[in-house]
Amino acid sequence: MRVIVRTLSELCITIGALIVLFVVYVLFWTGVKADHVMDDQIDQLQEQWSQGTVRPVTEPGARAASGGPVPTPPPYKSGKPFAIMYIPRLGFTWNKPVLENTATDTLKKGLGHYANTARLGQKGNFAVAGHRRTYGDPFKDFPRLRQGDAVVLTDGATWFTYRIDKGPYKTVPSDIEVIDPVPRKSGYTRPGRYLTLTTCEPEWGHSHRLIVWAHLDSTQPVEAGKPQALRR
Repeated sequence: MRVIVRTLSELCITIGALIVLFVVYVLFWTGVKADHVMDDQIDQLQEQWSQGTVRPVTEPGARAASGGPVPTPPPYKSGKPFAIMYIPRLGFTWNKPVLENTATDTLKKGLGHYANTARLGQKGNFAVAGHRRTYGDPFKDFPRLRQGDAVVLTDGATWFTYRIDKGPYKTVPSDIEVIDPVPRKSGYTRPGRYLTLTTCEPEWGHSHRLIVWAHLDSTQPVEAGKPQALRR
């Protein structure tokens, strides 16, 4: 009997140690790895931008000053970074890469752009998802976002400043209307240049989603310096 009790005690200690190690892995190590990966994504972008290969965003069918058509930018490459997002409300050091698609592996590297939504800065709804917890906790403080907050993005050529109009709004994962070109529950009534951010709710679960909606407030070329929202 004494042997059985000792064996069970040792088994419980072993299981407890494994649980602790798993929690440390989820809470700490995935975050450390994700931070390094996101920094690498940003470095890739800045290296690409330094080569001067990025063109300003234009609408399809736009005409150049010479009267000829402006070349349409190539589509975003799946799983690759194409922009950097800044949200001053979450801290002036907060910045995350935005990659194309919302696949599991992509969201381990940063924020993910819903591939079926508008391009950055163009008409429609530019929708982005991010983890609330694990893999760097990019949207851990999502509930702090408020109406009027700035969400700033750059593609290396242009700064895009969006202003939040509504949220955080709680809904269920099946509510895919939140990323429609004109989201019905956003309060918008006509087409425009919108931004939608989505993340999980509750903080350590995924039974619901938190949403914020924003409109494009201003743009300026990168050469003009940082937008007002990013100036301390």
